[in-house]
Amino acid sequence: MKTIVEARNVQKTYGARGNLFTALQRIDLTVAEGEFVGIMGPSGSGKSTLLNLLSTIDRPTAGEIEVDGVSILNMDEARMSAFRRDRLGFIFQDFNLLDTLTVRENIVLPLALARANIKELECRAIEIAERFGIRDILDKYPYQISGGQKQRTAASRAIVAKPSLVLADEPTGALDSKSATDLLECLQELNLRERATILMVTHDPFAASYCSRVLFIKDGSVFTEIGRGETARSLFFKKNHGRAVGPQQRRAGRRMIRRPIAERRGSP
Repeated sequence: MKTIVEARNVQKTYGARGNLFTALQRIDLTVAEGEFVGIMGPSGSGKSTLLNLLSTIDRPTAGEIEVDGVSILNMDEARMSAFRRDRLGFIFQDFNLLDTLTVRENIVLPLALARANIKELECRAIEIAERFGIRDILDKYPYQISGGQKQRTAASRAIVAKPSLVLADEPTGALDSKSATDLLECLQELNLRERATILMVTHDPFAASYCSRVLFIKDGSVFTEIGRGETARSLFFKKNHGRAVGPQQRRAGRRMIRRPIAERRGSP
């Protein structure tokens, strides 16, 4: 099976001598073509830092990273820009849509930058919009649509050019539960039907339950991972939730449940 992401002994430190902070230490990661991989961890664990390194937004202090067989550490800015455009798709928590462009124009922007012909732009926009259930809003502007529709537009833009890797940073963080579920089901269908390779950072066990494999990061290191296999998504969600909150938080949650409501609210 083809390897899409290969990270070896990746480290990232910030600061100067005498005042160093280690965000990532000796991370090894392999993602095969067609995988839907989640990365979970508490705030400050290093999960977003890792995504930034894999997405070429930042550079590691040490280690090697290859995406789709290409080292991303030795490119000049022109090659890096072309690489991002052609091989990477991005889904951000805050959408990052251009308000002056319609939904259709936002979706096909990567193809327009690659100078695809107009017919291809139109066909691909309709194909992707139908898959994400937003064909009826193609001619609207971002300020005219809901948050869920904005995120599905952003996801459509991320995959319109058929990138080697889709990187999603907390894609459901700004969505209500129904919109989040709609987006996750679209991503899962994309992964299963087109074997799209997706790497998603999330703090939400429910979102992680749509992944085929989940890595857990703590203090800058991968401390465990679990694979879904044939496990039902509901059971995988329980596994993710247990790993994400940890035993101390689970015990605290049980104590909270047993305490009277008035006491929990701080009432006298």
